[in-house]
Amino acid sequence: MILRLLPCAALLMLAACGSGSSAPGAATPGEAQALNDAAVMLDANSVDANAATFVNED
Repeated sequence: MILRLLPCAALLMLAACGSGSSAPGAATPGEAQALNDAAVMLDANSVDANAATFVNED
């Protein structure tokens, strides 16, 4: 009886080890797009550090 269940158990264990669609902690495509959109907004609102001037009020 156990010998007949052994191949089924092996197949179940193998199926449980299948690779997922993404790595743990990876962003979904929607999240990745939202992050890209946010980066574009930040880049558009950023100031070039070389263009900044300091005013001495002394």
